[in-house]
This record gives sequence, structure tokens and C-alpha cells, in this order.
Amino acid sequence: MQRIAMLSMHTSPLAALGGKETGGMNVYVRELARVLGRRGWQIDIFTRAQDPQKPEVQNDLGPGCRTINIPAGPVAAVDRRQLYQYLPEFVQGVRHFCAQDGVSYGLIHSHYWLSGWAARELQRTWGVPMVQMFHTLGRMKDLVAEGSGQREDPRRARVEQEIMGLADRIVAATPLDRQQMLDHYPVAQAKIVVIPCGVNLDLFRPLDPLQARRELGLPEERRLLLFVGRLDPVKGLNVLLEAMCELTRRLEPCRARDLSLAIIGGDRESHLEAMMTDLKCLREIRDDLGLGELIMFVGSRSQEVLPLYYAASEACVMPSLYESFGMVALEAMACGTPVIASRVGGLTFTVRDGETGFLVPERNPKALAEKLELVLTDRCLRRCLSRRAVQVAAGYSWEIVADDIEALFAELGCERNA
Repeated sequence: MQRIAMLSMHTSPLAALGGKETGGMNVYVRELARVLGRRGWQIDIFTRAQDPQKPEVQNDLGPGCRTINIPAGPVAAVDRRQLYQYLPEFVQGVRHFCAQDGVSYGLIHSHYWLSGWAARELQRTWGVPMVQMFHTLGRMKDLVAEGSGQREDPRRARVEQEIMGLADRIVAATPLDRQQMLDHYPVAQAKIVVIPCGVNLDLFRPLDPLQARRELGLPEERRLLLFVGRLDPVKGLNVLLEAMCELTRRLEPCRARDLSLAIIGGDRESHLEAMMTDLKCLREIRDDLGLGELIMFVGSRSQEVLPLYYAASEACVMPSLYESFGMVALEAMACGTPVIASRVGGLTFTVRDGETGFLVPERNPKALAEKLELVLTDRCLRRCLSRRAVQVAAGYSWEIVADDIEALFAELGCERNA
């Protein structure tokens, strides 16, 4: 049996979602590892230790899976932009663990550019194939950055380029993700394989909206819109808040009074100071626009609770400036919730315009408000979008994703029964 070393240096798959460093990548690593573990693979996920109360090895993901917390820098939450300096310590920690545990690996599967740097160093000594998934690209994020404060670490693009040269295979989430790599980085086309992200169809499924509202403590007449994601400028929250202001002007007063936007995001435990700064900024924008209590900052929520919010909502809104895939859209669709999203990146593949929701131009609050109004006021349309969303999401199970990943591993000579 060949073990897989899965690297997620900057964020643990066991972390609560919604914080600055936790989102779709956490879900991807966790869910893929779980499925591969159930199929008989031995998966060790190496991540940076952030909580002194957590043991070195956690077995929370089920059979065949271990999450291994490697000390590198402070055993505390650290902004990912500060983590580059701790990469050599992380690599040394992985090597030390392997020596102490007596394990070896048949393949490295690394996630994000920081993990790619670590995989490069480990590959040099282990001599095994390396599969890389970036999840987002530094040069793409810089294209949508507003000011130098939002730009990526200048080392990121250089490291990404090096990883593309060294990796045996690179996983792109969509054909557009693949094309963006080819457009912005010199890389061999044959290295890049398109394998979409998945969704847990056992967890994310249609539920009774009224029952969901009752369980969440919401009034049954409440019309809820939903945002799920990191409190990060690239997610376009300022655009959404402006769209909400426009929407309240377009709706009849009685409809506007029963409307709320729930914003799920903010890991208050590990990023308290940073999160409160962001929340304060967003609250000021909300108040400047005169939206009052129309906006609810919910904070982080577990994946197990998210289906209730999706079910209770009329639509899930993703006003992102850049998304390599958009796993929140899949989760919402699997629950039968229409998605209204920016026409950017992977969202143009995940969301089918006019079928499972709507795509609108990015940074356009009026266009966003127009589609929100349409979904809120046309019950028949909303039901049609809901039914189609469930059908489309059914084609993105993690079992299907795991089939493709296993085939990729086999291409590189790493098989479950080897």
C-alpha cells in the first residue's frame, strides 16, 4: 500500500470555515481525503500546527486519514502572508515526523503555493511524483487587487512558476483555470489536467425551507439572502452591500421590511483581532448606505449547519472579483438554492446562467440587484432554478472527483494496491 502525503501548510482541513485562511480549499482537502481513505488509501495530511491544545496527530477524518500538525513558527494563527519564512522549518518538521514514524510515501499531493514550495523540497529527497493544485493564482489575484495593500507577496508568482516546472501534474478546477495558467505562466500544456471540485451530496441536499427557518430561529416570513465566504476584498462584499441598498429601493416597502442578508464568514476564535477590524469596516459601509438591521453578520458556521442556511435562503449571492471554482455555489445548488454570482473565473462553469441561477458583471451592484429582485419576486422562476440546480449539482459528487484523482495517481505509478 502506497501512502499519499497531502500538504496543506497554511490551513488545516479541520479548521472552522469562514476565517481569513479557511474556505473552499479546506473543504476540498478534507472531503477528498475522506473519500480516498474510505477506498483504502492511506492519506497523511501535513499542516502547520496552530493550536497548542491539539495533538500532533489527529484521526478526525475517518479511516485511512491522519492530520499531522507540524510546528513551524508560532503555534498560533498567523496571516498566510507571513508564512513564507517558516517553510524551511515546516519541511524539516515533516522530515522529522517521517523519520520518527518510519513512514514513506508514493506520491505528494500539495495544495496552494506555500505547500507547493514545501513539496518541491520534499520531492528532492523522496524522489516521488508530485501533484499540485493551486486553488488560486497569484497573478490572477493581482489583476483584481485594489491598491498595493491587496497585492500578493511578490515571491508568490515566482514560486508558482517554479512549481509548474517541477510538478509532474497540475490539477485545474475548470478549463478556464487551466487557460489562465497557460496565459500567465510558461507551463507545459500536457501537465495540466482539469478535475472539478466536488460537493458532499449526503450533507448538502434540499430541506424544507420553513423547517430550516424554525431551526435557525428565523421568522417564517423572513426572506433571506445568503453570502458564505471569507471576509476578503476579493469576495466583493462591498459590491453586495451596495446591491442590497439598490434592492431595497427597487422593492415595495412591505417586501423590503421582511428581507435580510446573512453574511456567514469570520473565524472569531483564531483571527479575532483581524476579523473584528474587517467586521467594523463592513458595518461602517452598511451604516453609510442606510441598510440598518437588514444585514446580519452571522460569523463562522460549521459545514453541518450550512445546509439549513442554504435551505432557508431565497438565493445565495457570490459577488466575487475572482474565483478559481466557487465551491459555495455547488453547495447552494445541491440544496436547491439558486445562485447569483459574478461572471468571473470558475463561477462561469459552476453556475449555469438562467438555469441554476444568474451571472452578472463583476463590480456592478445595479445588475446584481436586478437579478436579486427577479428571484425574490418571481416564485415560479425560483422553483425552476431550484430544481435545475439540484440536478446539475448531482454531477459533482466527491466520488466522481475521487475517480479522476485515482486515475491521475495511477498515471504516475501510484496505485491503491501497489
